Amino acid sequence: MYPVLIAAAVIVSDQVIKNILAKALASGPITVIKNFFYLVYVENYGIAFGMFKNKVLFFIVTNCIISAVVAFMIYKYRRISVPVTICLSLILGGAIGNVIDRIRFGYVIDYLSFTIFPPVFNLADSAIVVGAILLSLLLVFGKDIKI
Repeated sequence: MYPVLIAAAVIVSDQVIKNILAKALASGPITVIKNFFYLVYVENYGIAFGMFKNKVLFFIVTNCIISAVVAFMIYKYRRISVPVTICLSLILGGAIGNVIDRIRFGYVIDYLSFTIFPPVFNLADSAIVVGAILLSLLLVFGKDIKI
């Protein structure tokens, strides 16, 4: 049950934040930390860093296939490794959060902008990256992890 709760928490949080910020940022960016961190509204028609723009149907289909594979891996490992399952649940929640945008709008709403990291991103992207990094660390350094 916890994998569903983790993924659902990411999806709901991501969608709520996007809806709130899409309205709040209509009049322009918000400075959170001057010269470092801003909230901005960006419509991302591509994938990571805006690559491969305007391939909406391809992204939706690919994302759904990947999400199905990740969901299967969660099911397979849920009783074998809690840490692996948590990482996969973060990845799944982020993937679904972004595919909801693509289905609804044809693009993903991004809003987090740091001056030290040029691409603008969102909570769903963060969940995917954190889940992937932690999963990689588990696979490299985890003694009991067998995939």
